[in-house]
Amino acid sequence: MMWVLVLMAVIALVLFIERTFYLHRGQIRSTAFVDGIKNILAKRRIVEALTLCEETPGPVAAVVKAALIHAHDDETRMRYAVQEAAVVELPALERRLGSIAAIAQVAPMVGLLGTVLGMATTFHDFMQGGQYATAQSLSTGMWHALLATAGSLIVAIPAHLAYHFLHGRVRSLVRDIEWAGNEIMRYLLIDYRRIEVSSETSESVEK
Repeated sequence: MMWVLVLMAVIALVLFIERTFYLHRGQIRSTAFVDGIKNILAKRRIVEALTLCEETPGPVAAVVKAALIHAHDDETRMRYAVQEAAVVELPALERRLGSIAAIAQVAPMVGLLGTVLGMATTFHDFMQGGQYATAQSLSTGMWHALLATAGSLIVAIPAHLAYHFLHGRVRSLVRDIEWAGNEIMRYLLIDYRRIEVSSETSESVEK
């Protein structure tokens, strides 16, 4: 059972490192990014804003890009596009978190199985020893049992902490996605269209 626990620990460590780098790559300063997009849109450079979204990694940029593509649509279509982009990004954020949680839950059971097997080995040695069981047989079986229990806790506790840490990062990204989507939609529906109307009016007056 110790080899099983070692394998589970290695898998959990690899998944944690991969998820940490992935979520770190997708974490951007949402406020600064959206403000930058607004500044570009204020100059009526929507193509430049789309290019910036494509070059910026992470789900926030993808949601903002979806809103920009539908900048001239009505509110219903724009909101549907933003929600659809968010739905596409969420599974990628939560991927493999379930595997880490499963390892954290299963590891104590594997340790319990190792403990039971260790005790079973001890009683088997007692039976083979006849009327006199040696202290070595007892200590060896108990050592195996306690080692399996300790190993399972050593795997389960960090796995639980890793899951909650990553889950917190995902929640933070989800909040950023929701805020960025609502903020860019509000800007496009009110301020950006007001800028377009003012620019068109100024051009008409000049002509």
